[in-house]
Amino acid sequence: MCGLAGYWGFGGLRSNDLINVASKMCMAIEHRGPDDTGFWHEKALGLVFGHKRLAIQDLSAAGHQPMVSNSQRFVIIFNGEIYNHLELRSELLKQANLKNSKSHVWKGFSDTETLLTAFDSWGVKKTLKKLVGMFALALWDRREKSLFLACDRMGEKPLYFGWKKKVFLFGSELKSIKQHPSFDNQINRDALPLYFRFNYIPAPYTIYKDIFKLKPGTFIRISIEDMKTQVIKTQEYWSLEKEAIKGQEQPFLGSQTETVEHLERLLRNSVKGQMIADVPLGAFLSGGIDSSTIVALMQDQSIKPIKTFSIGFNEKEFNEAIYSKEVAKLLGTDHTELYLSANDALNILPKLPELYDEPFSDPSQLPTFLVSQLTSEYVKVALSGDGGDELFGGYNRYTFAFNLWNKLARIPAPIRKLLGLSISSIPPSYLNSIINPFKNIIPNKFRLNNPGDKLHKGVRVLKSNSLNQVYSVLTSHWEDPSSLVIDASEPKHETFMSKSIGCFSDIESMMLLDMMTYLPYDILVKVDRAAMGVSLETRVPFLDHRIVQFALSLPMKWKIREGKGKWVLRKLLSKYLPQDLIDRPKMGFGVPIDYWLRGELKDWARDLMNPEKLKNEGFLESDLIQIKLSEHISGKRNWQYQLWSILMFQAWLEKNEINS
Repeated sequence: MCGLAGYWGFGGLRSNDLINVASKMCMAIEHRGPDDTGFWHEKALGLVFGHKRLAIQDLSAAGHQPMVSNSQRFVIIFNGEIYNHLELRSELLKQANLKNSKSHVWKGFSDTETLLTAFDSWGVKKTLKKLVGMFALALWDRREKSLFLACDRMGEKPLYFGWKKKVFLFGSELKSIKQHPSFDNQINRDALPLYFRFNYIPAPYTIYKDIFKLKPGTFIRISIEDMKTQVIKTQEYWSLEKEAIKGQEQPFLGSQTETVEHLERLLRNSVKGQMIADVPLGAFLSGGIDSSTIVALMQDQSIKPIKTFSIGFNEKEFNEAIYSKEVAKLLGTDHTELYLSANDALNILPKLPELYDEPFSDPSQLPTFLVSQLTSEYVKVALSGDGGDELFGGYNRYTFAFNLWNKLARIPAPIRKLLGLSISSIPPSYLNSIINPFKNIIPNKFRLNNPGDKLHKGVRVLKSNSLNQVYSVLTSHWEDPSSLVIDASEPKHETFMSKSIGCFSDIESMMLLDMMTYLPYDILVKVDRAAMGVSLETRVPFLDHRIVQFALSLPMKWKIREGKGKWVLRKLLSKYLPQDLIDRPKMGFGVPIDYWLRGELKDWARDLMNPEKLKNEGFLESDLIQIKLSEHISGKRNWQYQLWSILMFQAWLEKNEINS
């Protein structure tokens, strides 16, 4: 795992300044690779590569980057891990021998060297198709005078790019790009409604004008001619949507036992491959199904206790640490936990705007950073259970929305509207106080944490007229961001090809949309920035593309049954853990933001949302914000997510000088 940065074009710089600028760009992402620094440049063209290395495999100098291929044709800077690189080496050697050519002499054991040899032998697109792993890379073809940027299939590793003053900039994080003298910090106002709707800014957009995110499963090629026209052509080497359609056309037809066994083989192999490292390794363990499954398979393939880590809360309804501790004890791991308080949150709040580079407001960013910080004190690599919910139907909203919509769609719209108004007039906190005392007598499959909040989400569904609207409601934190953001026009965010939606059931469509948007632009961003902020590499076994393809081919009966998601994962995990630990209600990585904003974080929130401050900045409607803040602090309504998105934007603004 590493950080990369670079640019193409002089932009008024002298030849002697090229490496100095790249050095500044790399220093901004020192946290991504504190073990080594390297530079390379094509002086005549003004092309510069910079690299920060976090040494995980082949810790020797043979893994140093930028790296030049044996043929001298290609130069690469690479961030990530290629888990099948040894198999690729074998294939490359076999191919060389069959051609009666001199066998390749390897200089070291790094996957970077394997990548370069593969690009030399197979070309860019064919090589990308063969890779199993997570990656972002920049590749220079000396012969064709072309620059390639590419990222992995599911979007685990970030890559930003764009033109500023005729200079093409690229890097692992925005903070490196911002160090180049050609960069200007003009904010993209039209990206703000997207941010307030989703809590993140989805690709291809970023918070800055003319700077973009590379989409998962794609690569771009920039030639000398493209440098003149500033045209960017994105090419696709793998498509989640196409794989989903293929899964529908060629479903897995195995029995119940065969389904569980096939998934176990795939996941066991993925975990085994991702446990390879030349440094200490561990895992995040929340106590939920996904992380418990990963840890169970890790421990089953290890001769010594796996190091596991979790975060807990003093607020009982948010605390999963008691379950992770029990899971760790049953699996026999070496477990470490840390309890998070509001004061801990206050201490790390100043770090968040710099950590995430652009506005990002998933509240679980707080415990994710702290568990990463804790983990980095003991190991250099951690495996994570992310992805299981999207692949196997784990989110409550899938069944909740589906069942609710099926019933309510039969009710005339005016009556639904009246019903919605009645429910929304009751604060979620009051609904929770009414429902919670009866939790123990409610069947497990109907139990919900924070039922009042879930009911309020259901009210928004009442206004919907289609599946797309239902999904939009469930994934929108500000239902109408245009009422909040001043002088902005929300782009139509292309989340799904309408021609394909008829292939899938309602729940399958929501799951696929989450895989295409929420997973890469929220979950994976959150984990990457939090972990790399403390120089910790994270790996996600569920996102091996072969597991993704298998999940997309599974009939829904193996994912959701009797209102419960992740059926096949539950069956797999039952081989390692007792049923009562598996069947408990889903909590997620929740954070008691609503309580904290009425308590220890209240003064901080009021300061950032000061009416005069908001009006002077000119981005957000102050009067609307004051109403939300007042209702929340009084306990009348729970606006925690809406307020948190404002607070994270305000904190980001405070840390960055912005041209509006």
